[in-house]
Amino acid sequence: MSRFAIVGAGAWGTALASLYARAGHDVTLLGRDAETVRAIEEDHGNPRYLPDLTLPDGLNATLDPEAALGDAGIVLLVVPTQSLRTATTALKPHLRRDQLIVLCSKGIEQDTGRFASDILAEELPGHRLAVLSGPSFAADVARGLPTAVTIAADEAEAADEAARLLSTDTFRGYAATDMRGVEAGGALKNVLALAAGAVAGRGLGASAQAAVITRGFVELRRLGAALGGRPETLMGLSGLGDLVLTCSSPQSRNFAYGIALGRGDDRTGLKLAEGVHTAGIAARLAEERGIDAPIIATVARILAGGMDVGEAVQALLARPLKREFD
Repeated sequence: MSRFAIVGAGAWGTALASLYARAGHDVTLLGRDAETVRAIEEDHGNPRYLPDLTLPDGLNATLDPEAALGDAGIVLLVVPTQSLRTATTALKPHLRRDQLIVLCSKGIEQDTGRFASDILAEELPGHRLAVLSGPSFAADVARGLPTAVTIAADEAEAADEAARLLSTDTFRGYAATDMRGVEAGGALKNVLALAAGAVAGRGLGASAQAAVITRGFVELRRLGAALGGRPETLMGLSGLGDLVLTCSSPQSRNFAYGIALGRGDDRTGLKLAEGVHTAGIAARLAEERGIDAPIIATVARILAGGMDVGEAVQALLARPLKREFD
């Protein structure tokens, strides 16, 4: 059994900690909120992020980075991408180069256009890195429901090892060597889930929602490839698979945020939707690379206050007709 440290006591971090603790691993969850850590340690629950779920007795939680990271062999970073650089700087004194560091967040750094693996390569040069991404709701994983994801590293042997270490009886990891494709799919699908949610919230019907998802996937493939991802990766679990899941259920924070956007609801206090932070930088990257991505660009304009959902629909429908696969 391996010694796991999970950095981030939100829904996804707690779900992964629960998964590996139930699989018999020694798991410590590093949080920053004292009440959440206390609830996990004393009450075996995380009512703020995963209510009604009883956590395994063997799952420990702490506020102390050294206690969590010091003797861990595997470190899962489950930190929002926009906070990753700051968090990594704080964790650096407690990390060792022989540890496997697994990136579990999805997004693109707004200021720089960097993916999580770029940030880690800059902040933690020489460390062993892997990326975990794919169609997975935290509540499903925490309850031990069957889930399949992609686990990527730069080299095939490292990817195979990471997939072996991170797979359980209910959580199947498929190895890949295309870290950039995995990260691009995970980041861009969040923006498209906002669009799909806005269509649902606006009451535009299932046909319009299917059109947005399908045409959005074309944009994901174009931009993902331009950013260095491989076509087969973008067609896999961490691209198409994650897009299908994220655009199909209000369990998805991005889809739920999009629904509120489409309805014109007050979005103050809604749970973090990473696509909100990713839309603007994704649109900018597409423009810089000459990639036609009208749905991504439209979501960015809506979030920036440049148009409302009704205007966006009309603008997309008024685009010049074209052949589907041009």
